[in-house]
Amino acid sequence: MKKKIKIIGSGFSSLASACYLSQQGHEVTVFEKNPTIGGRARQLIKEGFTFDIGPSWYWMPDVFERFFNDFNKKPSDYYELSKLSPAYKVFFGIDDFVTISDNLPEIIETFESIEKGSGKQLESFMKEAKSNYDIAIKDLVYRPGESPLELITLQTATKVNQFFSNISKDVKKKFKNKKLIQILEFPVLFLGAKPSDTPSFYSFMNYADFGLGTWQPKDGMYSVILGMEKLAKELGVTIHTNSAVEKIIVTNKKATGIVINGNTTDADIVLTGADYHHSETLLDPEYRQYSENYWEKKTFAPSSLLFYVGFNKKLKNVVHHNLFFDVDFDIHASDIYDIPKWPDEPLFYANFTSITNENLAPEGCENGFFLIPIAPGIEDTEELRALYFEKIISRFEKITQQDVKNNIIFKESFCVKDFIKEYNSYKGNAYGMANTLLQTAFLRPKLKSKKVKNLYFTGQLTVPGPGVPPALISGKLVAELIEKNL
Repeated sequence: MKKKIKIIGSGFSSLASACYLSQQGHEVTVFEKNPTIGGRARQLIKEGFTFDIGPSWYWMPDVFERFFNDFNKKPSDYYELSKLSPAYKVFFGIDDFVTISDNLPEIIETFESIEKGSGKQLESFMKEAKSNYDIAIKDLVYRPGESPLELITLQTATKVNQFFSNISKDVKKKFKNKKLIQILEFPVLFLGAKPSDTPSFYSFMNYADFGLGTWQPKDGMYSVILGMEKLAKELGVTIHTNSAVEKIIVTNKKATGIVINGNTTDADIVLTGADYHHSETLLDPEYRQYSENYWEKKTFAPSSLLFYVGFNKKLKNVVHHNLFFDVDFDIHASDIYDIPKWPDEPLFYANFTSITNENLAPEGCENGFFLIPIAPGIEDTEELRALYFEKIISRFEKITQQDVKNNIIFKESFCVKDFIKEYNSYKGNAYGMANTLLQTAFLRPKLKSKKVKNLYFTGQLTVPGPGVPPALISGKLVAELIEKNL
């Protein structure tokens, strides 16, 4: 039966769910508070430079393919995709870096050249990682998180011990070289938790990295959002921007509409892809499922201090994606998760999409995106932003052996306060709730409200978790759940 479905937010999960629900025959309208769609995956265009504001890694291409296949389409119908070669570069100091190739055999050779015997160890580690990927991404993550029984299959029964060890322990058993350990621990940071708090089963992220490779949409990650918008509109979805939702209306314990910019619109079903905590504040207190104390006790993925920088020259000694691990990995992780504070010596990440596509910067120029992971909820001032930019840009100059400070045309920053203002993000987190053992699958906030009929949630704080591919999956799961409940 055709229903009027109103969706709050226009990030990956909201757009995905809108496509599925419209395909099911419903009348779907999306409301976005910002002037442009995309949620965290928006764009900054300034002085001829184009930046992705948020997500910048395109991993798990199979998940994107599966999404578009559900509508008898292909990603290539909407955007151009290429595999990055090399995938990325990891810097440990001056003239001290490891380049990660675009294929596993070469990566195995790289490991072997750094630590004798590690090539064979990596082969066996990746075999297990692929097996986990096949179970997790092709099956488990496409379950709605309603019951612990979803996790019990013939395949997971053989993996149960992997939920009682962690990535850090496993990697250190097989590899002794500190650089190799850090490279193998890096992918699970996308899950939002320390490697020592991430169950071994999540080594499937290493297969996503080394096995499937790192890809790039030609004009940046925003191309995917624009592709999904086009698909949604082809399916009949209506999208409104500059439409801040102020309240979810509940009548007789049933969601019956939303208030947008002071105006009420009726709904048979309300679905929110906005921050879960914020979405519940749109309800009267008696209809909220989770208390402030609940959210306070959860382990959140980091926030970020981001810089978007326009350089008036081409940069050298860097590739598209670059990780700067020239300081202590464990100390920085502790500053995020253990005693939250600004790190004295931060790790950081930098990408230059204009290396891959020159159209993203004026001729002879480079666009730079710099990210420092930080604890959510910490102090955020202009003085701190300036101090940390100076820290990382000085190290960047030293490590990549080039002067760049005098070549900066402009820089914009984005941090905790902006995540709260732009996305109503809990404590200004950037990635959602971490995927720790006690925050996995059915232990995450639910897709369906327990207190309000016809109210649903999607996105990075519910199942399956943080990241762009999980957001696409979350949109599919909630659409299936709505159809099932109808």
